[in-house]
Amino acid sequence: MLYDIQPYSFKIAKKLKLILKPSRDNKHKIDIYDNDNKYITSIGALGMNDYEIYLKNDGKQKANEKRQLYYARHLKDLKIKNSRGYYAWVILWRGNLS
Repeated sequence: MLYDIQPYSFKIAKKLKLILKPSRDNKHKIDIYDNDNKYITSIGALGMNDYEIYLKNDGKQKANEKRQLYYARHLKDLKIKNSRGYYAWVILWRGNLS
């Protein structure tokens, strides 16, 4: 099952000078590469929802609630710039880039 990478994710990746591709493994949604096409990491558990999926299926209020819950669960990871948690936060959850 391939994950359909959303336009917002590509927009953020471009700002971060990253390349996104569907993950090569069966556990993740997205593989992240630098501009030299060197693999960095994989993000997003395949089969789990993210902000864009909640937004599309359940509306903005539900998506925002789920984003807050994700933030609380992953706070220690997502604040480390260039970590897997950081990339998931900004690419899959529309989190702040700072």
